[in-house]
Amino acid sequence: MFYITSNDGTKIAVYNYNPREKQTIFLVHGWPLSHQIFEYQINLLANCGYHVVAVDLRGFGRSDTPVCGYSYDQMAADLFQIIRQLCLERFVLVGFSMGGAIALRYMSRYNGFGVCRLILLSAAAPCFAQRPDFPYGKTVQEVNDLISLAETDRPELCQNFSQQLFACPHSNAVVDWFKDIALSASGIGTIKCGIALRDEDVSKDFQCVHVPTYIIHGDKDIIVTKKLAQIQHESICGSKLITLPDSGHGIMYDQLEKFNSVFMDSITDRE
Repeated sequence: MFYITSNDGTKIAVYNYNPREKQTIFLVHGWPLSHQIFEYQINLLANCGYHVVAVDLRGFGRSDTPVCGYSYDQMAADLFQIIRQLCLERFVLVGFSMGGAIALRYMSRYNGFGVCRLILLSAAAPCFAQRPDFPYGKTVQEVNDLISLAETDRPELCQNFSQQLFACPHSNAVVDWFKDIALSASGIGTIKCGIALRDEDVSKDFQCVHVPTYIIHGDKDIIVTKKLAQIQHESICGSKLITLPDSGHGIMYDQLEKFNSVFMDSITDRE
């Protein structure tokens, strides 16, 4: 792990595996987690000879926790700084949940600089919260309740979130593992990104995606429903939608072997 300084001076934790390999996979986690959620994909990708770059978004994991800078624009700028400083070219950009929305904002703000393929996992896009013209996702009140809980009882928020992630039965140890990852986030990052999830809209960013795009979503996801995946598929020209019938939001782990197979196919598909 090392740090890359973003354009506003924030130090972002970056994890670099197999840096001498040619094909790069860039992993962006969601709220309120860290790069650790990709543990079983990082190991697989590294063993298959890929260069893997993973990041802790600002306010999460080992990255700095500034008081401000949690807009999708700024977090996309953080990704851009990493990409430029590591001289990444023709890489696969993978975004999970909020990380998927940030990946879409990156595609828009930076014209998809360096990206040869986009993979959206349970992506919180175009909007996590409902709007007058968008009756899908969580209600604004539901998101406000999450933000309020983060402000008053963040351990309870992390416990509730970890219990809602999965559609398949898992051991208490697995649920506790996800809760611990969520607890590793800062309070500021959890609250500020909760606000971003409520207020941000990436619907206009869809039209800026001009690379092969794969959307992988759990049919039983209750955090980001499959309706949002269908909208992503309809909005991104030529995209492919793959639905895992027995998975919830924790798609990387719910059907681990099935997901890894589909994930690797999405990386290696020659169109």
